[in-house]
Amino acid sequence: MAKYSVHQQPVETLLSWIKSGDIAIPEIQRPFVWKATKVRDLIDSLYQGYPVGYIITWRNPDVKLKNGELSAGKKVLIDGQQRITALTAAIVGQRVLNKNYKEINIRIAFNPLNEKFEVLNKAYEKSPEWINNINPIVNDEITISKARKSYMELNPQADEDLIEQRIEKLKKIKNQQVGIIELDASLDIDTVTEIFIRINQKGVVLSNADFVMSKIASDEQHDGNKMRKMIDYFCRLLVDKGFNKHIVDNDTQFAASKYYKAIKWMATGKDDLYCPDYIDMLRVAFTFKFSRGKFSDLVALLSGRNFETRTYENEIAVASYSKLSEGLEAFVNQTNYQRFIMILKSAGLISRKLISSQNSLNFAYALYLKLRDDGLSEPEIQGYVKRWLVLSVFIGRYSGSAESRIDEDIKQINTKGIATYLLQMEQVHLGEGFWDFGLINDLESSSVNNNAYTLYLAAQVNSNSDAFLSKSMTITSLIEQRGDIHHIFPKQYLIANGYPQKAYNQVANFVYTEQATNIKIGKMPPNEYLGKIKEQINDGVNEISTIDDNDALIENIRINDIPLSIIQATHSDYNQFLIDRRKLMAKKLKTYYESL
Repeated sequence: MAKYSVHQQPVETLLSWIKSGDIAIPEIQRPFVWKATKVRDLIDSLYQGYPVGYIITWRNPDVKLKNGELSAGKKVLIDGQQRITALTAAIVGQRVLNKNYKEINIRIAFNPLNEKFEVLNKAYEKSPEWINNINPIVNDEITISKARKSYMELNPQADEDLIEQRIEKLKKIKNQQVGIIELDASLDIDTVTEIFIRINQKGVVLSNADFVMSKIASDEQHDGNKMRKMIDYFCRLLVDKGFNKHIVDNDTQFAASKYYKAIKWMATGKDDLYCPDYIDMLRVAFTFKFSRGKFSDLVALLSGRNFETRTYENEIAVASYSKLSEGLEAFVNQTNYQRFIMILKSAGLISRKLISSQNSLNFAYALYLKLRDDGLSEPEIQGYVKRWLVLSVFIGRYSGSAESRIDEDIKQINTKGIATYLLQMEQVHLGEGFWDFGLINDLESSSVNNNAYTLYLAAQVNSNSDAFLSKSMTITSLIEQRGDIHHIFPKQYLIANGYPQKAYNQVANFVYTEQATNIKIGKMPPNEYLGKIKEQINDGVNEISTIDDNDALIENIRINDIPLSIIQATHSDYNQFLIDRRKLMAKKLKTYYESL
């Protein structure tokens, strides 16, 4: 069976297919990423008769309707969006979104004397040698005769026959051929992705989420195109509150829909903790509502796939769009979203740098929505969500083969219930061997992005620990103020004693301290700076540290999980210190997990 067909079509035919909807172009509300000069180069290539590459379409399967008839599937564009947008901008005159989400025209000017194309600017606009805009000529709004006469009036010295000949050649741009690779409807997503990668040599990665977005964007029958906009607009509002004005001013139809009403709160909302993108939103909605993890299944379901009979049925497509809509609306619901953020903060996860796995966050949010849907009480939900999130980060649950793991976990939770499955996961992954050996081993690292270390900071926030050698400044406030991490054994002191970078930058040597304290410690070894602090406490002076009591000093060292041997420590004690501190950090992490 042929997996795809390759054929050529004139630009004019391609554009007519787009206008009539035979090719469904995903209505991507993201900026047009090509520079205007690249549009100019595309038009120049067509004028010169050079090849301009292929576009790739994937035919949707024919769907069986209730009356037994088959509805022909449209072709969905999966590669060539920018090229087609460039053609519609330059030839049809369609406006595009720039990087600031403003609608702009891209006008291409043409000089028939030297057969050059340029992006229109003031200089070309004022020059009589340039035709300001090729669009009316190529689009048949102006005849060759009229275009020639207009040009000759401004350039009487020009060769009239040559000008006519070149305007005629310009008009023929719409007859130039574009290659189309049409992938068969029977192909699964993985095969389509493989073909895409092999054809597209630009190193562009096409994720299965992109297929979902293309799929829903090209659907008007079930509001898929509005769902697509809701996803894009919500992600944009997260980072750009002013974008709300663009929606209200430029997309009145969407602004009147239930989908806008669901997201408009984010125009004044604040979130720099979760910050989902379109893949995250789809992931959560799909996992929550369909109890599946593989996006290829979602594309199949939206196409009406009956997995048992291996046919495509309209009723399944309708139900799938409805479920996806419910999932996305639950995702953007203000109460759901803000309560989930509160759960993260109540687990000590107050900053993005403490959350190392976006997929763990996604699954935790899907779990939260599911447990709310199942009618569990809020305290129960919070406990399960926090423990699952922290467990999944501890063991790197979604770091590789994320889709398969998500698929497995949501199905197991559905079958066994969250309480049973969570307990099973704890028994398998968080036994004594994990706390006593595995976790300590994980903490033997020089990376601050280490899962165990970021959770250790969350544990310190959770227990409201004071910063090292500080009486009133908490670790929470230093993290929120983007305070610095400092070395317990100063870096310069260890370098001077022959320790390499990997040794002095161990996470077990890191601690949050006030900047002023760190500067005053400088290169002093621990026994020296702690000795001076004790002297200053006895003398009633607060020069290095704000701590003014010896018992408070010991307590501060203890709550920062630092072995008390630090008081006498020099560089010769450093390696043993790291071993001892990792054990104390692991102990804090165990207490933290059990408290969730």
